Amino acid sequence: MNPSHIACRRAFPLSLLAVAASAHAQAQAQTLPQTATETLVITATREQARAYDVPASIDRIGAEDIRNARAQVNISESLGGVPGLLARDRQNYAQDVQISVRGFGARSTFGIRGVRLYVDGIPATLPDGQGQISNVELGSVDRIEVLRGPYSALYGNSSGGVIQVFTTEGSGPPRAGLSVSAGSDNALRVGLQASGSSGMLGYTVGASRFTTDGYRDHSATTRNLGNAKLTVRPDDDSRFTLVVNSVALPRAQDPLGLSRAQFDANPRGVDPSALNFDSRKTVSQSQLGVVYERRLNPGSSLQLLAYGGHRNTEQFQSIPVATQTPALHPGGVITLGRDYRGVDLRWAQDAELGSVRVKVVAGLSHDALSEHRQGYQNFIGSVLGVKGALRRDENNDVSSTDPYLQATWRLAPQWTLNTGVRRSRVSFKSSDAYVVGTNPNDSGSASYSATLPAAGLMYAASETLHVYASAGRGFETPTLNELAYRPGGGTGLNFGLRSATSNNIELGVKARPAGFGEWTAAVFQTDTQREIVTQTNSGGRSTFQNAGATQRRGLELSATHRVLGDLKLQLAYTLLDATYRDAFVTCVATPCTAANVTIPGGNKIPGVARNAAYAAVNWAPATGLRAGLEVRSLSKVYVNDGNTDAAAAYTIASASAGYQLNVGALELNAFVRVDNLADKRYAGSVIVNEGNSRFFEPAPGRNTVGGVSASVVF
Repeated sequence: MNPSHIACRRAFPLSLLAVAASAHAQAQAQTLPQTATETLVITATREQARAYDVPASIDRIGAEDIRNARAQVNISESLGGVPGLLARDRQNYAQDVQISVRGFGARSTFGIRGVRLYVDGIPATLPDGQGQISNVELGSVDRIEVLRGPYSALYGNSSGGVIQVFTTEGSGPPRAGLSVSAGSDNALRVGLQASGSSGMLGYTVGASRFTTDGYRDHSATTRNLGNAKLTVRPDDDSRFTLVVNSVALPRAQDPLGLSRAQFDANPRGVDPSALNFDSRKTVSQSQLGVVYERRLNPGSSLQLLAYGGHRNTEQFQSIPVATQTPALHPGGVITLGRDYRGVDLRWAQDAELGSVRVKVVAGLSHDALSEHRQGYQNFIGSVLGVKGALRRDENNDVSSTDPYLQATWRLAPQWTLNTGVRRSRVSFKSSDAYVVGTNPNDSGSASYSATLPAAGLMYAASETLHVYASAGRGFETPTLNELAYRPGGGTGLNFGLRSATSNNIELGVKARPAGFGEWTAAVFQTDTQREIVTQTNSGGRSTFQNAGATQRRGLELSATHRVLGDLKLQLAYTLLDATYRDAFVTCVATPCTAANVTIPGGNKIPGVARNAAYAAVNWAPATGLRAGLEVRSLSKVYVNDGNTDAAAAYTIASASAGYQLNVGALELNAFVRVDNLADKRYAGSVIVNEGNSRFFEPAPGRNTVGGVSASVVF
């Protein structure tokens, strides 16, 4: 028998013991006083713990950092201080924020892939690994937790990193609030919030409407968000949580990317094809989740999560009419109707095994997606940008079933061992309903599976110095979007794609020197086999293939320090070297139906910056004058596998000022913020390997936003 199979079989029982303990901590997290939870996280070990005590790279962004002097439009606004994470506002609301963690997710042309997303425990990443975070109403968010490194693998498929968003818990007397912000390019956001508790019921409700003309031509959007979180405690040992949210983009114009020449000439402009075909997207989504938590006895608990939702998407692309003429072309309009649902059952136990204290969490999760995908021509006769003839019709189903186990072992006063394992299986099935003329029946199926172990050992040299080492194995399946097209112009899904696997190691230090805040440092290396990369570009479609090995290695540093209580200093730095280790063959232009250019080993993985730095100084007393200064710096970013072009390095600064006033039960806050003070021209994000070489998505020049919020306690 293969030695690795033997090791996995031996590790699995131990991992099962480990998974159960984390649910117990998560269930307990909501019952602690607010002063305690401010320093606690549950991402990573799935148990409540201080990030300082966890052998993993994990950051927590609190409500104050999320909302203070910010427009509260994009999650990327408050993630700049997290090392290893790159969150880029694309200035294109037809797509999602571009997020990558240690280089994973950088190649995503739309949505978020390679990074697992959760909102109040409910997956915002579908079982195929594709996710979106547009349903987060930032006005009601309590905190965001970001996990990087080996322990991310314990969240399953496509977990190069994990981002969890948690809504504020309803407590105390009723509170109602209104916030309004307005800024450059006719941006306007209006938000309403209400929270409180009465007897066994706690509630938080938030809603917002955002409109903008957009920095670029043809980039206007309207977005409506709603979120509600209700908690009911029938008794001291049980708790129900109901989470409901919705997002609607009635119309989001898509300005597409710009070529190098277009970007240099006019960064506000668009390619003529975007105007000719009125490229755009319409989205509506609603979902519901329920969590039941029950304490069985002082040492054990049970948690059951169930959720479901529906998402409709209609996207008009800018594919030329002549390109769509062949009978096998799927058209220039994509409509997706997606129903998704899932359950997660966890059991947790806190026990003594001899002289060793162990917390164990065992669980089973099942997630499913049913997709109805249709393709239409984006013209009728000579009229462009309208839904024409049907050219594709199929039903796709994806499901994942994952048992998992994690344990935290307190081996000695100074030594803590965290272990875990997850067995992940992802299945795809496609049923073709468009069998017309020469278009054949392209139904098919594929499945992917992997055993994902992880372990971390922490040594507490003192209360002010912790040292740790961790290792883990992750995997990444192709998404439905990457399977959607076959190379060579063939129809049906590309079930020849295989999953990628990664081995991760990390060494880290966490320090709290007396009087000098908190400092962290981590070095890491991730070796990936069968990396999924672009193969061909033809007819407005990209196909994908498995390349050889890649390597991501780097250094992350962060420091946070408070002076005089109200002055917060923050620094973050990332050094990331992401490289193709093996050569492979791909296309570099369109149309290209057969890969014909060799990418040599040693080329850099595109979409990844080698250096990223962040620095911030914020004066934020409870009342009175507030002010802040931020500086962000990014080195050049290659835009394609050939490394023939790159978005230039940039450094930008932002400044803000505001005033907080409390008058009895009324709280008033006003602020003004200026971003890109020096009016720097730069690419805020890039579209990796874009087939028409329209790689660049320009960021705004100098821009301002101001806002006022008021809340009252009844």
